[in-house]
Amino acid sequence: MTSCVLIVDDDPVACRLLEEIVRKHGHVPIVAQGGEEALAVLERDDRPVDVMILDLVMPGLDGMGVLDRLRGCADAPPVIVQTAKGGIDVAVSAMGAGAFDFLVKPAAPERIAVSIANAIKLGTLQTEIARMKRTLNGTMTFSDIIMRSPAMDRPRELGERAARSMIPVLIEGETGVGKELFAHALHGSGPRRAKPFIRFNCGAISGDLLESALFGHEKDAFPGAGARHIGKFQQAHGGTLFLDEIGELPDKTQVKLLRAIQNGEIVPIGASQPVRVDFRLIAATDRRLVDLVPEGRFREDLFYRLNVFPIWLPPLRERREDIAELARQFLVRFAAEQGKKGLDGFASKTIELLMASPWPGNIRQLENSVFRAVMLADGNELKPADFPQLGLPDAGAAPSPPSPLVDTPGAGQYAPLSAESPVAQARHMLPAPVLPGTDFAQIPHYGATWILDKCGDVRNFGALEEEVIRFALDHYRGRMSEVARRLGIGRSTLYRKLKDYGIEPHNAKAA
Repeated sequence: MTSCVLIVDDDPVACRLLEEIVRKHGHVPIVAQGGEEALAVLERDDRPVDVMILDLVMPGLDGMGVLDRLRGCADAPPVIVQTAKGGIDVAVSAMGAGAFDFLVKPAAPERIAVSIANAIKLGTLQTEIARMKRTLNGTMTFSDIIMRSPAMDRPRELGERAARSMIPVLIEGETGVGKELFAHALHGSGPRRAKPFIRFNCGAISGDLLESALFGHEKDAFPGAGARHIGKFQQAHGGTLFLDEIGELPDKTQVKLLRAIQNGEIVPIGASQPVRVDFRLIAATDRRLVDLVPEGRFREDLFYRLNVFPIWLPPLRERREDIAELARQFLVRFAAEQGKKGLDGFASKTIELLMASPWPGNIRQLENSVFRAVMLADGNELKPADFPQLGLPDAGAAPSPPSPLVDTPGAGQYAPLSAESPVAQARHMLPAPVLPGTDFAQIPHYGATWILDKCGDVRNFGALEEEVIRFALDHYRGRMSEVARRLGIGRSTLYRKLKDYGIEPHNAKAA
C-alpha cells in the first residue's frame, strides 16, 4: 500500500539508494538534505509523512536534534535512524530519544524494507489508538478523520465553521458514510468539547420508552417506572446531543423535540414543571426529510428548525482516494485485536479490487469486509481471495476501473442503483458506433441523459438542459445551492430555469 517515506540524509548517493528501495516496495519517497528541511516537510499539509528514515550525522541540525524537536509531538511519524558509525551507545541514545528502529550503513535492502513496513504498521496503530482515545474523551477533531478526497473538502469546511458556533447541524448521507464520526469531530472541535457527548438512535425504540429515554420520567409515571430516570437531554446538559436517524421519530415525539429546541426546556413524563436544558443539537439522517414533510411523516416546523446548517457527506464511491487509507486503518486495528502480528499489508491486486468496488454500504461495509478478510487470512498480506463477497477479477487482469457514470464525484446516484436503472445498465457499456437501421428506441440510456432522440438525431439543448437539471436536483436531493454550484450557474438563474421548465424543486426526479 502506498505510503509516504521521508528520507533525511546529506549524502546524495545514500539518498538515491534509499529512494530506489522505497519505490521498489510501492511507497512514495521525499528527500530532505538536512534536519531543518525535514522539519519543514513535516509541517506541510500537502502529503502526510508515514515514516522517516533519518541519518544521525549531518551538518547543521543533526539526527539527534531532529529527534529532540519531535519529542512530545503527537502526530510525529515513526523514525528509523541510520548511521555509518553504529555502536550500542549510539543505538541506545537514539532509541531513548524516540527512534523506532536503528540501522547501520550500509543496511541490506530487505532489512530496510522490513523496517519500513513495521514502522508503517506501528504508526497506523498508534494513530488509531489516539483517535479512539480522543473519541472517548470528546476531543476528536476533523484531523482525526480520513478525508484526503477532494469530495470531502466542502464537508470539512462546513464542519469547521459550524463547530465554532452553537448552530444546530443536520448531517445527511447514506448509511455507513460516517455521520456519527463526523458528529464527534463537530463536538470535539467546538467550545463544548470538555462537556458530555450523548448519542441516541431515534429508530432503536418506540412508544413511551422512546420518550422516557429522551426526556426522562418521574417515579411511578407509568407502570414499571419504579425510579426516577434522567433522559438524554438532561444527560447532555452543557454538552452535545447527537440524534441519529432523526427521520424515525414519531409525530408525538417530534412535537416535544420542537419545544426543546425552541424553548430550551423539556417536560419529563409524569413531571408537573418543565426542566431547563442547555445542549448543542446535532442530528443525522439517511433519509430525505424534505420528502417526508409533504407526506405528513415529518413536521415542517421541526424540519426548518433542524435544517439550519445541513452538511451532506458523500458516499464512499465518490471519495475513492480515501479507500486505501481506510482499509489500512481497519487492517492494523483488526490484526492487533485478533493477534495476527504478521499480517501487515495488502497485495497490489487487492487494493485494485477495493478501489474498483462500488461499496453500497460505504465505510461500514469496507470495515466489515476487512474484518472478515483478516479472519480468513493465513499469510502476511490480504489477497483478493480473502474478499470473496466482492467478486474476484479475471485471472491475470486487474478489476474493471470505476464507472464514470456512478463512481466519480457528481455522477453517482444517492441511493444504491437497482438492476433496472438505466445508469446501472450502462455501468459496463462502452459507446458503440451507430449502424444504419438501428432502432434508437431500444438503445439503453448511456450516461445520465438521452443524447439522441428516437430517430437518432441529437436532441435540442432545451430538452437536454431540462433533463440535466432534473437529474441534478434528484442527485443532490433538492439542495439548490449545491445544484447551482455543480451546474456552474447562479441560484437566481437556476430558479428561473426551474420556472421555465415547470420543475418543482423538491419533487423533480431524474428522467
